[in-house]
Amino acid sequence: MIAKYKYQWYQEIYNNIPKILDEAKRVSVQLGLDKLKDKIGLYAGSSSCPGSLPPYVLDAIIKANQVSVLPMRKVEDELREIIKDVYGDNYDGAVTNTCEAALRVCIEILFAPPTMRKGDSYRARFIIPYGEDYEYMAAYGRPFPPKYKNLFIDRSVSAGELGVEGKSLTNLDSVFVKLVGTKYEVHGIKFNPVPLMTKTDAEKSIQKIAEVAERHTECLVGFESIGYDTPGYGYGEKDENGIPKLKKLIGNLSACYDVPYIIDSASCLPVIGLSPEDVGADIMVFSMDKPGRAPISGLIVGKEEIMVPIRKGLGLGGERYGELSSHGKALFSLCDPGRDAIVGLTAFLKMLRDNPEKIKRSIDKFHDIIVEEFKNLKPARFRDKLIITKSYTMGGSELNYEQTWDDGEFGIPIFTLEDLNANTNPISLAQEAMGIYPATIYSGNMFLGPGLGTLDESAELKEEYSRLAIKALVKSVEIVCRYAGLGD
Repeated sequence: MIAKYKYQWYQEIYNNIPKILDEAKRVSVQLGLDKLKDKIGLYAGSSSCPGSLPPYVLDAIIKANQVSVLPMRKVEDELREIIKDVYGDNYDGAVTNTCEAALRVCIEILFAPPTMRKGDSYRARFIIPYGEDYEYMAAYGRPFPPKYKNLFIDRSVSAGELGVEGKSLTNLDSVFVKLVGTKYEVHGIKFNPVPLMTKTDAEKSIQKIAEVAERHTECLVGFESIGYDTPGYGYGEKDENGIPKLKKLIGNLSACYDVPYIIDSASCLPVIGLSPEDVGADIMVFSMDKPGRAPISGLIVGKEEIMVPIRKGLGLGGERYGELSSHGKALFSLCDPGRDAIVGLTAFLKMLRDNPEKIKRSIDKFHDIIVEEFKNLKPARFRDKLIITKSYTMGGSELNYEQTWDDGEFGIPIFTLEDLNANTNPISLAQEAMGIYPATIYSGNMFLGPGLGTLDESAELKEEYSRLAIKALVKSVEIVCRYAGLGD
């Protein structure tokens, strides 16, 4: 019997975790996964467990280290050339040691008020849609309105960090705007608000964002959004070219105010995914060790005009006595990625530019397996409520299940990002018990893609291993649903 209220229901699920894990271990043996324990995973989109570097990246790094003299400036300019090949001469690029460093550089240079002047620095505010994964950028400002202070608690931006300094910059606020059509419900064992975004209305949402922007005109310094292009993140409405409408509308609004629009595309791929020009963004930042199979690095791609101060802040803007490029000391020298990271990243970008089908092929096949295996999901009544979206931008597929709740009854349990951080998501724990590095699951979304033991040495999909991993995920959902009282 299902509990009367959600909080009681999630407590019962939590109480059943030992039974869930015991059954997951038995299923693992039945599937033959015990022989592949800890050798395969479902999504290489986390810096905590990146995929292995492909041979063409490793070979480039080895070759670079066989050259007697190879200045940083030379490899950095080669990367810039590739960026311009892909995005055009009006765009430029730069590399940092991580994507978080790239965010810090861009936000401090483009959003934060100047401090090297007499008197107090002025108040500055940037607008962020209240969706999911908001904390990575929003934490650089203080939440506004104050009722959103709670959103950062238990998230990665606060864990172990507040004893040092926290991320927020001087006199910078992050203004949250709820989106029209998005449902803001409370779910999870770590019982917290969850934006459910598959029915987000782009036109009505931009009207609301514009109203908030007008209220904050005197201190408005920019807009930001997460880089995904999937329904689970509010980007289900697309134009005739498949570009998310809401992103384009935010880009248009930022142009009207003549302030930057930054997109955090951390768990995304450049080149074959969304481009800044597609959505009117000034800057996009990528974490290239996630779906991108490059050494850990943050890639910044942006309009040339905007990139000038960013490159200067990184020490790349040219020596004072002349020339166009340099590799020198500057404010953000602490974000230097190192030569091998840039060499490996350049090799991966070349593959995306010259042979994109090689990267897309594994994404296509992996997506097909996801669709096939979830046709067998039990309870059967949930199957037609799933939204499975392939995304080259995200380097994989999003499986969204929030609409299993649409009939006014409890659906597949929705766990929070706080659950992910606290290790209280039983669907993920069941996969781990089966010996699978789990999919990234929170807010009714599952992120799935090749890269963790599911690609061979030539970067082609290992279909047998991939199918086993997806079967394990299906079984994990079924086991949790059964212990949640949701059987057929």
